[in-house]
Amino acid sequence: MTASTPTAALTPKIVAAMKRYRVMAWVVGVGLLVLVLVAMPLKYFGGDPTLVAIVGPIHGFLYMGYLAFTADLGVKSRWPVLRLLLVALAGTIPFVSFVAERKVTAPLRDGAPHPSPSG
Repeated sequence: MTASTPTAALTPKIVAAMKRYRVMAWVVGVGLLVLVLVAMPLKYFGGDPTLVAIVGPIHGFLYMGYLAFTADLGVKSRWPVLRLLLVALAGTIPFVSFVAERKVTAPLRDGAPHPSPSG
């Protein structure tokens, strides 16, 4: 998708979907960082799998919510399928959900066209 592709008009439904998406992107991003930077080192270097057993399922459950809110925002904003998939995958890579959140919501907040998902 090019930077010249128009976006859906900012309606109250899109604004509400964007807020839900932003919150969930941050929650999932922080949860993934805790899992990868704290829980997994404790499991593999400290021999204590307890935190992975707690944080892992919680992150998985929250990621399902992230997918739902991403789909909601994507459908309401009329994203192409590739963009929707790339933003959905952002919740699986540490730090990327934060980058994707900023990239996705900045044009929506500004009422500007969407940038391409790759740059």
